[in-house]
Amino acid sequence: MKFCRFISSSGGASSAFPRYGILEGENVQEISAAPWTEWSGMGRSFPLTSARLLAPVEPRKIVCVGRNYSAHAAELGNDVPKEPLIFLKPPTSIVGPSDAIVLPKYSRRVEHEGELGLVIGRKCSHLNDQENPLDYVLGYTCVNDVTARDLQKADVQFTRAKGFDTFCPTGPYIESELHPGDLLVEALVNGEVRQSGRTSLMVFPPPFLVRWISRMMTLEPGDLIATGTPSGVGPLVEQDVVDIRIGGIGVLSNPVHAPMA
Repeated sequence: MKFCRFISSSGGASSAFPRYGILEGENVQEISAAPWTEWSGMGRSFPLTSARLLAPVEPRKIVCVGRNYSAHAAELGNDVPKEPLIFLKPPTSIVGPSDAIVLPKYSRRVEHEGELGLVIGRKCSHLNDQENPLDYVLGYTCVNDVTARDLQKADVQFTRAKGFDTFCPTGPYIESELHPGDLLVEALVNGEVRQSGRTSLMVFPPPFLVRWISRMMTLEPGDLIATGTPSGVGPLVEQDVVDIRIGGIGVLSNPVHAPMA
């Protein structure tokens, strides 16, 4: 099923706060709590046309994987890592569908990175080789790991380049009935396909990543793992519209705005 987080313009003042729901056709069925907790149906339905979709996650941490597609590592002049290369983005970088990616005044080259996101559904730590890591995943979503490439090169490490506010668009849904083994991940800018790759080409596939990361840090329900981007990353400029499209999940679309004064 497709979980979402939304605000509805119908139903009066009580609808004007974020809530979680399940997409059913052209309607959103409200649920009582976040889908990675114990929840129940609320018996209320809202037309999708009246709903503003928000980022479907509110993670305590965002764990990202670098250079997880060989072609992407090569296009940036890097070797494929022997172990997963991980870094963190702050939760304040998350925005939802249709929210703006704001270009920072400190960078002259900001790029898109379309990625499959894993949403953790159960607390996991130090998973052993016999456990199925996907049992700890609630579902899958679209992520844009927006990156100030010039700052990444200048700093060597990734925190500043990937941590700006609005640099982690996420959504539109969490799809729970999906297998991540061979999904098509695409990034389009103004309707033109720039990135296109299948998750089967990952150096370290999703089950490996969940198990490996759980041995470094405890993954909490609602945490987000961004699994790396295919080749084809490129610049974003003011007035662009960037879409991240993943089969079975949907399209995450965000406009690009000029730097704030």
